[in-house]
Amino acid sequence: MSPDADAPFRVSFVCSGNICRSPMAGIVFAQLAADAGLSDRFHVESAGTGDWHVGEPADERTIAALAARGYDGSRHRARQFDPDRFPDLDLVVALDRSHERILRSWAPTMDDAAKVTLLLRYDDAWPQQTDVPDPYYADRHEFDRVLSTVERACRALFRQLEPAVRQGAP
Repeated sequence: MSPDADAPFRVSFVCSGNICRSPMAGIVFAQLAADAGLSDRFHVESAGTGDWHVGEPADERTIAALAARGYDGSRHRARQFDPDRFPDLDLVVALDRSHERILRSWAPTMDDAAKVTLLLRYDDAWPQQTDVPDPYYADRHEFDRVLSTVERACRALFRQLEPAVRQGAP
């Protein structure tokens, strides 16, 4: 949690190219914060471990899946995670174990490495699954299924963070 109780809780969602899973998670989580009246208490971002889509919009299937559920993904532009951001973040949420390993290897300190977690660790519905499936090489229906997974896990994560953020806990 941010040392300054007035500072927003800073969370970054990270996948491979920042055009499918992590934008979904960032947009869903930001909407949960807005719906709870806590937009000003969270700083939500997303990024990718790779640089091959930097500057591009989210995959059109991501945007379509989000739009079908009332989310706006049209302004998203892919960016690569910058390890120099670790000190500025409170939580770094990886969408699968490969991202988790990469992020922990990039962390400049043990405290920064401890900020890295997997999204599905927050959702009891997936006790045997740790990775949010990558829909990139699948059809649009897989994007809908992945969005359902992301929504459920983001709600679980938000439920865990909301009480402390509401109280302004350090």
